[in-house]
Amino acid sequence: MKNLLMMFFILGAVFTMQAQMVGKTKIKHEMAPLPYAYDALEKAIDKETMEIHYDKHYRGYYTNFLKAIGDTDLEYLTMEQIFADITKYPDAVRNNAGGYFNHAMYWTIMSPNGGGTPTGELATAIDRDFGSFEEFKKQFSNAGATRFGSGWAWLSLSKDGKLFVSSSANQNNPMMNDTDVQGIPILCMDVWEHAYYLRYQNKRGSYIDNFWTVVNWDEVVRRFAAVK
Repeated sequence: MKNLLMMFFILGAVFTMQAQMVGKTKIKHEMAPLPYAYDALEKAIDKETMEIHYDKHYRGYYTNFLKAIGDTDLEYLTMEQIFADITKYPDAVRNNAGGYFNHAMYWTIMSPNGGGTPTGELATAIDRDFGSFEEFKKQFSNAGATRFGSGWAWLSLSKDGKLFVSSSANQNNPMMNDTDVQGIPILCMDVWEHAYYLRYQNKRGSYIDNFWTVVNWDEVVRRFAAVK
């Protein structure tokens, strides 16, 4: 009798899950092409690093992310929904979902024509929440420089509409439900060694200094406008 009840319970759970999936569409996750040539960011990042970073590391995260969610209900969830409950899922989901999402954003917030300073409402918000662009830049650079081991620096918008700087370990990001301060990221900087080691070796600070010369503020402004 006990085994029979257990069988009915399992079958009920399966039927419930199948019913929940009816009418839903699988999310199509894509590996977008690099939006510039491998050597386009030479003033900050060398061609060989970009090629290895994009075609080996990023592709690996993307491929393993698809494997990690394959044939599960996660195929029907957006990245935001996955991150909102990331503590429910195995490390393979966390690490590869983060690696896929974080890098996809990283490529777009850099440009051969980058550098300078932000404009419009983003510039106003930075002055409001940090006091000045230079103070924001100092805090963001420090977040990347002081992140122990591998990780990321972030500029994000909090739920109360304020900008804040943070850093995360490994492939975590501010959208994950176990981060110290949650928010929607609009700017990121990869400080894993594979992002800079071929040119800068252990000089992470030099990589960070040159990162500012390729920041695509048009894209960051667009992201801010989309989430504010």
